[in-house]
Amino acid sequence: MNELTELRTEPSEEPFSPQPRRRRREGRKQRSRGRRALRWALIGLVVVILAVAGGAWWMVNQVSSSIERIPGAFDIPEDQRPPAAEDGSLNLLLAGLDGEDSADDFERGAARTDAIMVVHLDPGRDRGYLISIPRDTWVPIPGEDENKINAAYSLGGPSLYVQTVEQLTGLRMDHLAVIDWSGFRALTDALGGVQLTFDQEVVTADDTVYEPGTHTLSGEEALQYVRERKGLPGGDFDRVKRQQNYLRALMNELLSSDTMSDPGKLLDVTGSIGEAARVDDGLSATDMVGLGMSLRDLRSDNVTFLTVPTNGTGTVGSASIVVYDKENADLLWTAVREDNVEPFLAEHADLVTGESVQ
Repeated sequence: MNELTELRTEPSEEPFSPQPRRRRREGRKQRSRGRRALRWALIGLVVVILAVAGGAWWMVNQVSSSIERIPGAFDIPEDQRPPAAEDGSLNLLLAGLDGEDSADDFERGAARTDAIMVVHLDPGRDRGYLISIPRDTWVPIPGEDENKINAAYSLGGPSLYVQTVEQLTGLRMDHLAVIDWSGFRALTDALGGVQLTFDQEVVTADDTVYEPGTHTLSGEEALQYVRERKGLPGGDFDRVKRQQNYLRALMNELLSSDTMSDPGKLLDVTGSIGEAARVDDGLSATDMVGLGMSLRDLRSDNVTFLTVPTNGTGTVGSASIVVYDKENADLLWTAVREDNVEPFLAEHADLVTGESVQ
């Protein structure tokens, strides 16, 4: 059956350096630019920009009018969906698609989801959890055989993707956001780059080496940071941590006073999101205003980033997969559903992505 291999993990992570030191690692060929591992970031930023826009209705409406809608994302028989939360909590499903300009193609076979994230916001909207599901996680897909979870979107479009995650988690998804690669660099550059602090030497996918310290990464440099996995001890698991680490830095930048006090910068940022993001057709401008107002006090310090429990990696046939830890994952999803996540995390602190990331 599955030949399991041990999951390798090795996490690691001060004032701003205007000219960060970086170099190329000698003896390695520069690999071609990759686009696959970066869609994740913009997904969460749809949520973040709504929080930023809490007191600025004009900006929410601008974002809403520029974001295209996904038709039929929730065309799922009601008896095949989990019940809606009764406590006012909110679940947002995020998808980062593989392929250029793939966010506009909602048909079967269009793309796979390179990043899968569930964002849970508590009833008071002052606490959030962003839970990543590794793309190679082997799960049941409704109406199909078991497969890697990133195949669900390709096999049946947005609605099958939603249904797969709902049945896996037992959580009803309230909204869906889909992002492709194109806006990632534009958004980062619109912010003037994003600062990341490294406690040790960091190598990116194009062989750039960052010395320990604080660095401001442009959109292209950020792309190379988040797409690296082969040189990381935990492979794709460590790449997920880089994705989350960068998203946290983006949130901090979006919520900074420099961004909030600069109308031109705000317009650039909202325009970049509008070009890249797609949301379900049930999320109206009014809904966005309401959500933005409800999130006005949310900050990155109140968002916990974590990865769903797994049992390492394995193989099915010739495919390399991530083995889903159903027992512990079910405990996590139950804790999320009951808005009682902290006790679970106290016993599973290894799932949380901390401030120090390699």
